[in-house]
Amino acid sequence: MLGVSLDQYGFLVQGAFWTAVLSLMGFVGGTIVGLPVALARISRGWFLCRASSAYVQFVQGIPLPVIMFVVYFGVSIYGFDVNALVAAAIAMTLYSSAYLGEIWKGCIQAVPNTQWEAGECLALTSLQRFIYVILPQALRIAVPPTVGFLVQIVKNTSYSVVIGFFDLTYSAKILNNATFKPFVIFTAAALIYFAICFPLSRYARRFELRLNRRNA
Repeated sequence: MLGVSLDQYGFLVQGAFWTAVLSLMGFVGGTIVGLPVALARISRGWFLCRASSAYVQFVQGIPLPVIMFVVYFGVSIYGFDVNALVAAAIAMTLYSSAYLGEIWKGCIQAVPNTQWEAGECLALTSLQRFIYVILPQALRIAVPPTVGFLVQIVKNTSYSVVIGFFDLTYSAKILNNATFKPFVIFTAAALIYFAICFPLSRYARRFELRLNRRNA
């Protein structure tokens, strides 16, 4: 097909598999780190709020490829030898946690203050109000932007090519060097990225519309 064999297309699919693995690792790691960041951002404690804000601004102010370089080569300075997957996963965790923390902070703050007051009228503690009243509403608000950001995570895994991680972009680069058919190879890679990202985008959009109708 257009001078590219099925085995070579299969090579692209292998790269797509590792793209999905890295995306999942980055999203799960970002969730684990990002939720405490979001809670710290809305904390009344001065230190927690300022420290989490500084973390978010610092990470968001550095390009993702640079974060990957720093993690991959910086860890080796201290005598630890990490492979490209681990380094890319750590970098994606740092990157996604900063953005997810900000997204979830906004979603929590989007819940009207009257909901806090209603929980207080029911004699609930601050923790109970957050868990039983605020958090369920914030989760419904958070799903569309969170899924939307997951699409960004999938696409941004392509930056891992700078540290030699075998993902979809890296496999396309190798095939291009072997076949000298950049248009065919990278078009196929683009279609695979689209096949991964488009369903996620559609789901986020449909869920947002459903949420808006329910709120209306």
